[in-house]
Amino acid sequence: MSEIKVNKISPRANCGTVQLGDSGDTITIPAGATITNSGTQTGFGRTGAVDWQTTIKTGDFTAANGEGYFINTTSGPVTMTLPSSPSVGDIVAFKDYANTFDTQNLTLGRNGSNISGTAQDAVISVEGQAVTLVYGDATKGWQGVAAATEADTPKPTFITASGGTETDSGDDRIHTFTGPGTFTVSSVSNTAPNNVVSYVIVGGGGGAGGYYGGGGAGGYREVKSPTTPYTASPLDGYPSSPNRVTVTAQAYPIVVGGGGSAVSPGTTNGNPGNNSSFGGITAAYGGHGSGTTNPSPGAGPGGSGGGEGYIQNSPGNGNTPPTTPPQGNNGGQASPVGGAGGGGGGATAVGSNGTSSTPSSDQGVGGAGGAGTTSSITGSPVARAGGGGGGGVCAGGAGGTGGGGTGQGGNAGGAPAQTGTANTGGGGGARGSCGSGGSGIVIIRYKRQ
Repeated sequence: MSEIKVNKISPRANCGTVQLGDSGDTITIPAGATITNSGTQTGFGRTGAVDWQTTIKTGDFTAANGEGYFINTTSGPVTMTLPSSPSVGDIVAFKDYANTFDTQNLTLGRNGSNISGTAQDAVISVEGQAVTLVYGDATKGWQGVAAATEADTPKPTFITASGGTETDSGDDRIHTFTGPGTFTVSSVSNTAPNNVVSYVIVGGGGGAGGYYGGGGAGGYREVKSPTTPYTASPLDGYPSSPNRVTVTAQAYPIVVGGGGSAVSPGTTNGNPGNNSSFGGITAAYGGHGSGTTNPSPGAGPGGSGGGEGYIQNSPGNGNTPPTTPPQGNNGGQASPVGGAGGGGGGATAVGSNGTSSTPSSDQGVGGAGGAGTTSSITGSPVARAGGGGGGGVCAGGAGGTGGGGTGQGGNAGGAPAQTGTANTGGGGGARGSCGSGGSGIVIIRYKRQ
């Protein structure tokens, strides 16, 4: 094979024509070589592709050969005028940017050329329509060579479900159950991560014991799915796979535990709360606060333990049964000299101990309830699962943040203690007519669009 090496090939006459080979010859361009066209090509035709423009069209405009356009008709109809005096092989394309062509149409202005053999403008009224047009000849004019709609593009689907009180936060749907019910999943997503739902489950808070021991908060369980953007509590258990709930199309029973009922003034222990559950995850009841009988059985265990009511009682253990992360904390101890009970445990803190400033029980101050925890699963921050304050001869302990009832000071005839706030799982405050525990709650959140 002969080889010629030159830097430039020019015609013998100015503006002449250079011919490469003869009819029937094959011109081969080897792999790795690049041909740069700085002039005008003819006879090659187009590859069928367009250069998509980065500026979204929102008003009337004239299209140019070789360009594609995203057209947004949200603010009103748009007319795209086709190129004038087109040549065979000229090409333009468009796409419904906001899926509004069905309500705000796109008009194709023919600009003197036929569209699919018809001498009139075309109106595009299909939602999500995308079309590539190529000019064939004067008879048929512009013809569609490729078309699609938004429905042709694979998309992730999402959970559809019902039950409880339904609200929305951004792209998420929230189901709140303040009492027993059913969470019914009708369909699930074709993207696995979207089927892991976020939830908060809080058990019913424990009731306070006679005079002194504050009620423990109901157990607190939470998982925040990465697909649902909100600020979770520090007790988010997502990294622990056994805590996840991946839903399927079925009905899920919802159990919302009631709070432990109040007891009459006296030495009696309080009543524990009740469990709440969803999808195989249970938040335990709050432990009861203990009464003043010396000795007595002591405070009760639970999601959070009840407060100790007298010097020979024992505070209730929290995180019973144990979970990871822990669903609650222990109750507080009574004052060593009596006259002041411990606060009930809360989701993130142990109940405080009762205190006395003198060797006498006459100065007893009840311990504060343990703090609960805050989650924005409903779209705004809400604290739940605070322990109930202990009672004291001198003063009662504060209720724990998150619905814990405040304990009261004074003798049996004093003002009644506060109950735990409904649907927070807060423990009841002690002293006088002891406070009952607050009922629990179940909240489910998932991506809906």
